[in-house]
Amino acid sequence: MPESPAPGGRTAAPSTRGTATARLLPSLAVNTLVLFATYSGLIGVLLPNQVAALDPVHKVANLSLVTTVSFVFTLFAQPIAGALSDRTRSGLGRRAPWLLGGAAAGAGFLLGLGGLRELWWIAVFWVLVQVALNVLQGPLSAVVADRFPRQRRGMASAMVGIGTMAGVSGGVLLAGQVAGRVGTGYTVFAVAVLAVTGVFVLLNPDAPTRDAAREPFSWREFLAGFWVDPRRHPDFAWAFAGRFLFILGYFVVYGFQLYILTDYVHLPLATANRTIGLLSLASLATTLVSIPLSGWLSDRLGRRKIFVYFASVTLAAGLLVPLVAPTVTGMVVSGVIQGLGYGAYLACDTALMTEVLPGGGAAAGKDLGILNIATNIPQAASPAVAGLLITTLGGYPALFLFAAVVVLLASLAIVPIRTVR
Repeated sequence: MPESPAPGGRTAAPSTRGTATARLLPSLAVNTLVLFATYSGLIGVLLPNQVAALDPVHKVANLSLVTTVSFVFTLFAQPIAGALSDRTRSGLGRRAPWLLGGAAAGAGFLLGLGGLRELWWIAVFWVLVQVALNVLQGPLSAVVADRFPRQRRGMASAMVGIGTMAGVSGGVLLAGQVAGRVGTGYTVFAVAVLAVTGVFVLLNPDAPTRDAAREPFSWREFLAGFWVDPRRHPDFAWAFAGRFLFILGYFVVYGFQLYILTDYVHLPLATANRTIGLLSLASLATTLVSIPLSGWLSDRLGRRKIFVYFASVTLAAGLLVPLVAPTVTGMVVSGVIQGLGYGAYLACDTALMTEVLPGGGAAAGKDLGILNIATNIPQAASPAVAGLLITTLGGYPALFLFAAVVVLLASLAIVPIRTVR
C-alpha cells in the first residue's frame, strides 16, 4: 500500500522498474483509447442527455454548472495521484495499485451515476467519476517515463496519441448508439475501463517496489513539491508554457466549428451538422497518418523539438486557410492541414515532456500530472476566450488570427529548452 508521500513528492525512483515489452506499446494505446473514449462519450453525449432529460429548458445552464464544478475539483487530481503513486511501495509496483484503484472507483461511480435523477446528485457523482478517472490517468501517463528509454519514447508517445485520437472519436460514436439508454451507456464504459485496465496490469507487470528506498514525510514539503521553480527547472517551465499555448490555440477553434460553419461559412444548420462530421474525418485521417510517422522519425533522428516546430507552423497554416477560403472546401483543407500538425504534436509532446522532468523523472507521476494542467486549463478556458474574440474583438477572422499566433508562440516557447534536441 502507498506510504506517506515523500518530501515535495521527490522520492528517488525505485532502482528496479518494469521494462518495456512487446506488449506494452499496444497495451498502452488500448488503455489510452478506452480512457479517452470514456471521457468523450460521457462529456459529449451521455451526460448532456442525462442533464437535458431533467430540465430541457435550462439544460445548457445546468450542464455548464455540472462541468464547471467538476473542473474545479479535478484540476489537481492528476498531480496528487501521480505524487502518491511515486511514493507507493507494493508488490505490484508504483503505478498498478492506482491504475486498478482508479479504474474500480470510476466504474463504481459510473454505475451509480446512470440511475440518478436529481441535478445535484449528478454533479456529485460526476465529480467522483472525474476524480477517479484522473487518478487512473495520472499514473498511466507516467508509464512512458518509467518504462521506455529515451530513444523509444517518440514511438511510445505516438501510440498514446493514436489511442487518444481514436478514443475521442470512437467514444462519441459508441455513446451515440446508446444515447437513449443512458444507464446502459454508463455501464458499457464502466465495464470497459475496469476490464482493459485490469488486462493492462496483468499483461505488463511492473517491478515490485516493496523494498525500495523510503524517505520521511513532511506535509509542508509535500505541498511545496507541487511548485516547480522555473528558475531551477527552466526547461520544465518552458515545456509547460509551450503545451499551454499549443492546446489553447487548437481548442479555441476546435470547439466552435459548428458555429463557424453556420455563421462564417453561412451553411444552414442541418447542412452544417452533416459537414462537421466530414471535417472530423478529414482531420482524423491525416492525424492518424502523422502520429506514427512523426513518432518513428523522432526516435530515428533522436530529435523532438523540430517536430514541435513543424506541428506549430503546420497547424497555424491550417488555421489561416478559412481567412482566404471561407467555404466548405476551405474548411476541409484546413482540417487536413491541422490534422498533420496536431498529429506531429501528439507524437512527440509526451516524449518531450518526459525528458524535461526534474530529477531525471524520480517524481514522474507528480510532474507529468502538473504538466497535464497545461492541457486542462486551456481546454476549459478556450470557450470563454473564443466567445470574447468572436463577439467583441473582430469576429471569426480575429479568432483564426489569434489561434495561429498562439500556436506559433508555442513553438517559440520550446526554443530555450536545452536538455532536449
